[in-house]
Amino acid sequence: MSEPRHLLDVDDLSSAELVAVLDLADEYKRAQETGESHEDLDGQTLGMLFQKPSTRTRVSFETGMTQLGGHAIFLGADDIQLGRGEPLKDTARTLSRYVDCVMARVFRHENVEVLAEYADVPIVNGLTDDAHPCQTLADLQTIREHFDGLEDVSATWIGDGNNVAQSFLLGCALTGVDCTVVTPAEHTIDERILERARDLGGEPTLTTDPQQGVAGANVVYTDVWVSMGQEDERDTRLRRFEGFQVNEELLEAADDAVVMHCLPAHRGEEITDAVIESERSIVFDQAENRLHAQKALLATLVDSA
Repeated sequence: MSEPRHLLDVDDLSSAELVAVLDLADEYKRAQETGESHEDLDGQTLGMLFQKPSTRTRVSFETGMTQLGGHAIFLGADDIQLGRGEPLKDTARTLSRYVDCVMARVFRHENVEVLAEYADVPIVNGLTDDAHPCQTLADLQTIREHFDGLEDVSATWIGDGNNVAQSFLLGCALTGVDCTVVTPAEHTIDERILERARDLGGEPTLTTDPQQGVAGANVVYTDVWVSMGQEDERDTRLRRFEGFQVNEELLEAADDAVVMHCLPAHRGEEITDAVIESERSIVFDQAENRLHAQKALLATLVDSA
């Protein structure tokens, strides 16, 4: 058995591998639209570890495995021994004897690193506090659809320099998308992520000025200001992010930019209801593409195992 390939963050893929996954995602999307069977993981099983609740991650992975001819098992923290203190390395080695791939949606990024160290099957990061690579795959697929490619596309991230922002920045660097990050000074992108993006050939622009940051952008992307586990910081965060809301006034500086959000959205905070419901919004295309991009990723990783 060859060493398994893992996806702990999007730059675990090379630029060429990332494009290949996106191409396969497009093929799967067309197959679903035409009713063509694409059961490339017939008889395979995905174990899904969840410490954090989810709508899109659970439904898209579970549905995706069904469409690929396989099966998915939901494993909540209280459903298995992980919630009772079993070491992650034991969970990794045990699950490797049962399933063909593991997707983990957990808090600490170190947890997926431990799973990858001890598992004999591919580990997919379904979200950690540091990264959300599966969301980035769907984001890039969505941008490609709307601009017929990724060349000469400029994207602006506005809001919190969180896990979604960090993976998106790396994905932009891998695919040549010009990326600007607009955050309050206290919530900027981790310097280590910026260095990784630069090593990949990216030249991210950082600013604290929302109007300046969105000027000329093709894509304006935001996410919640208060993520799971940050509820005690809510009042402080809302004060710091004042002026960073994606609303119709801000978008006047962004010409014809489309608007993205990874969902769930706190309408009236980081984005207005009017914007998310407008013709500019491609938010639900993003949500749909989680399904297709993840199918392509699973097929790629399991096939290489």
